[in-house]
Amino acid sequence: MSFEAHGTAWLAGTLRAWHLALLRYAVTLDNADRLAALRIAREIDGLYPRQEGSTEFEFFRRISAELCAAILSPNEQPPTLLQKYLAQLDDDRLKRAFAATIGASQPPAVSPISRPARRRNDLWKGLSSRSNH
Repeated sequence: MSFEAHGTAWLAGTLRAWHLALLRYAVTLDNADRLAALRIAREIDGLYPRQEGSTEFEFFRRISAELCAAILSPNEQPPTLLQKYLAQLDDDRLKRAFAATIGASQPPAVSPISRPARRRNDLWKGLSSRSNH
């Protein structure tokens, strides 16, 4: 099966299911939820064609195993792994839920650069005073 055979909508849904499975595992710490996340990761990895002479594509399985280990024992794993995962999440609701579940602060939202506020002494210039009304 190839990437093109599935379509982007299916892939997006599968990636979302993978993220939700990781969130569910973070909430429950249940082995069945960990296995569900790994099953979805295997499905995603299976979409990539195998190169001659190389082993299977295992990115999602490897990262899933690392994330599950970090969720289970956050003090034993580098905290940057979970922070990196949080930073890469596009869905704000999922990001907030995952951050709350693992007890991490969310990465700060990038705000647009703005100019410092300047005092406007001429704000009321040209208006008549209230005493005239």
